[in-house]
Amino acid sequence: MAAAAAASMEVRLPVARKRVAPGFPRGSGDRDLVAPGDTITTDPGYMRGHGTYLGDEKLVASVAGVVDRVNKLVCVKALKTRYYGEVGDIVVGRITEVQQKRWKVETNSRLDSVLLLSSMNLPGGELRRRSAEDELAMREYLQEGDLISAEVQAVFSDGAVSLHTRSLKYGKLGQGVLVQVSPSLVKRQKTHFHDLPCGASLILGNNGFIWIYPTLEQQKDEEAGGFVTRMEPVPLPDREIISRLRNCIVALVTQKLLLYDTSILYCYEASLPHQIKDLLKPEVMEEIVLETRQRLLELEG
Repeated sequence: MAAAAAASMEVRLPVARKRVAPGFPRGSGDRDLVAPGDTITTDPGYMRGHGTYLGDEKLVASVAGVVDRVNKLVCVKALKTRYYGEVGDIVVGRITEVQQKRWKVETNSRLDSVLLLSSMNLPGGELRRRSAEDELAMREYLQEGDLISAEVQAVFSDGAVSLHTRSLKYGKLGQGVLVQVSPSLVKRQKTHFHDLPCGASLILGNNGFIWIYPTLEQQKDEEAGGFVTRMEPVPLPDREIISRLRNCIVALVTQKLLLYDTSILYCYEASLPHQIKDLLKPEVMEEIVLETRQRLLELEG
């Protein structure tokens, strides 16, 4: 009897999703929400951009998203799409292939990104031309499955992205947790590396890959060159903080709230009265995200 009581489990049945009231303004302002088939404008003076097509002498949206007008060019930026790189973006990616003088990197884009051997720091940070010995030692630097942080150096005409890691803040990632979200939910900021006061750090990749890791002491090993990673066991309190942050990010994504350092920190503080495993319950998600949204509105207002 005691064994049966100990083996009890919680069962949840799916509930019908609430229908959102059709109260979004369309056709007014410079940033409108449109659905596929919506008419953007009937003015023949506008030029057709990405996410639009011409039909019956009017410009029509082909994807669901936000209308973006630049002079006479009209585009629709999709709300849910793969990552489209821009120069200067901070990304987190996974090495998928080692090729001649380059690595292929998965960055949640339509095409694999490229990290050239000449676009990275050598161990020790020495500045010299890459030799045949460096090419033979590429797998000692990065191999398949390794996670890296990098910056977008260039975007090619086909949409492929070229990366670089010419800074000690970029390079191979060690102990931590990777969370994948939609790139449209990551807010663009001046910096995407954040040390939170709760004891963990974040890399908010513009490509929707978020890396959560324990905050390290400020001991920069100049000889590492960004390729020596710490593999010591992470203490239990740090793992609990990382797990709580991960569940908070999942809650924010479920409620479609923008991800940046302030929103994640407010959500973390709102989640402290709850156990980590309970943060994945829908009613708890709704409660902590509602409190987070209210605090953000107070901060802005």
